[in-house]
Amino acid sequence: MADLRINIAGVELENPVVTASGTFGFGREYGEFFDPGELGAIAVKGLTLNPREGNRSPRIAQTPAGILNSVGLQNPGVENFIKFELPDLKKHSAKIIANMSGNTIEDYCSMADRLSGTEVDMLEMNISCPNVKQGGVAFGTDASTVHKITSEVRKYAKKPLIVKLSPNVTDICEMAKAAEAGGADALSLINTILGMKIDIHTRRPVLANNVGGLSGPAVMPVAVRMVWQVASAVKLPVIGMGGIMSAEDAIEFLLAGASAVAVGTGMFKNPMLPVAVKNGIGEYMDQNNIKKVSELVGAVRVYE
Repeated sequence: MADLRINIAGVELENPVVTASGTFGFGREYGEFFDPGELGAIAVKGLTLNPREGNRSPRIAQTPAGILNSVGLQNPGVENFIKFELPDLKKHSAKIIANMSGNTIEDYCSMADRLSGTEVDMLEMNISCPNVKQGGVAFGTDASTVHKITSEVRKYAKKPLIVKLSPNVTDICEMAKAAEAGGADALSLINTILGMKIDIHTRRPVLANNVGGLSGPAVMPVAVRMVWQVASAVKLPVIGMGGIMSAEDAIEFLLAGASAVAVGTGMFKNPMLPVAVKNGIGEYMDQNNIKKVSELVGAVRVYE
């Protein structure tokens, strides 16, 4: 049997399949389809220091190969999560990744400090949300700011700190190196790509926020390329995501250098997708006589 265990910044996952933050909620809905304990880790819905209502509707739009969303980080706030959601999540064996978003560096520091005293296993700092008018989008697009916020939050984070990078930049490796220098323990990428859809009959944007984050199969080639570049540029483990719809897609990310993969938008089409991805990776390994999933990580044979 293939050994699917993988270590991310000192935390051992039973398998490399994670849920992408914002697509799994807090796990209750998907628990009707499969046991969340089958996953390596659950990255919960993005949390803010205080409750947030999110953007006004409409805030989801379908595109030819994915969706645009401008949900705007609707969530109950970090204290509500700790009190009401985390105890239920800890009933499962999957590791818990708390995703943090904020408008100021102080917001992130406060959340990191508070969450570090809980049973979450890792912290994911979202500095790359493209559909919020203030906050994360500004932090994730400037290397000096990426370094500053990472180094400041590092002082308060007593759990492994994952920095989630934005693809809406000119040089993804520059941002990755800045996060590494600031003290990040791991990186996750990519977040959604900024996009827009217009209703030609009303001549107005489909989304009330005008723009939103594009996710789904359309972004996967961009994501694989960025994961490959970043994995080659830094020594940190990488969680790769962006348009995964099958085990074959996930294996591409592993070969590109990702130590784990996050399934997101694909779950809206097939709620059982994370389990299918996990099983498919194991089958691929058995068929190719690969004993440990770590043997796949970065094993792409690029042309010279």
